[in-house]
Amino acid sequence: MNFKELLESWRVGAAAPRTARAWSVQLPLEDAARLAALAEMFPGRSAEQLLTELLGVALREVAAAMPYVPGTRVISTDDHGDPVYEDVGPTPRFIELARRHQASLAARRPAAAARKPGRARPATHSGTRRGKRR
Repeated sequence: MNFKELLESWRVGAAAPRTARAWSVQLPLEDAARLAALAEMFPGRSAEQLLTELLGVALREVAAAMPYVPGTRVISTDDHGDPVYEDVGPTPRFIELARRHQASLAARRPAAAARKPGRARPATHSGTRRGKRR
């Protein structure tokens, strides 16, 4: 999904499932003003939903922009019979780390989904959880 498709989805679609973990950010003034403008333009979405979806698109674009760095090991051949070398750049590591973290976050999700509605979970901020330092 790119930013143009994201704008279209805000007009018609529902938000994706969320993790139990929350993040807190302080936006630069100009970005906060832009976020407020988007929230006013799309009143069906909260600022938090907009931030979540913008971040998702940005992270996909970052992953797509990571360079392919050919290694020395041939992993297959293309349609023309030319060798395709393994990627030794940042992409494979990013993908592996993202999968690992997704599995970890997904494992925590069922407990959060079982909570009664209306009972808020404390957010995790700057290395603290429930008021205690890690």
